[in-house]
Amino acid sequence: MNLMLGKISAWFWIDLVLVLILLWMLGTQLYWWYRGKKVAHIVDSEEFKKGLRKGQIVDLRDSAEFDRSHILGARNMPFAQFKLYENSLRKDAPVYLYDTTRAMPIRIASRLKKEGFKEIYVLKGGYSKWDGKTKSKKN
Repeated sequence: MNLMLGKISAWFWIDLVLVLILLWMLGTQLYWWYRGKKVAHIVDSEEFKKGLRKGQIVDLRDSAEFDRSHILGARNMPFAQFKLYENSLRKDAPVYLYDTTRAMPIRIASRLKKEGFKEIYVLKGGYSKWDGKTKSKKN
């Protein structure tokens, strides 16, 4: 009987740890969703296309990914080196950000918001959800 209580106790702790991990993952997703809503407009591919001509399109992926393929008219400002490039953005024009995910553009949008940028848009679903014109660098 005592052995059975030990097994139940072990399974209880395993279940508890798994539930805590699941709650942490869910909480992280909710945090990024809320933070994204607060600092930028999260837009789908169609909305993103509408603003391309009037805005500054920024690809936050690394240079190799950018060279493979990117949204037509975008300029590459890799996330890891964004501090070097951010002064080249104009505050009076909308900024359209994208990456492979949504977390990095939200972090950059938060930074830009603090710097006084008013119109910041993030591509929902990242580059993989883009269905518009692209450009590839030829080797």
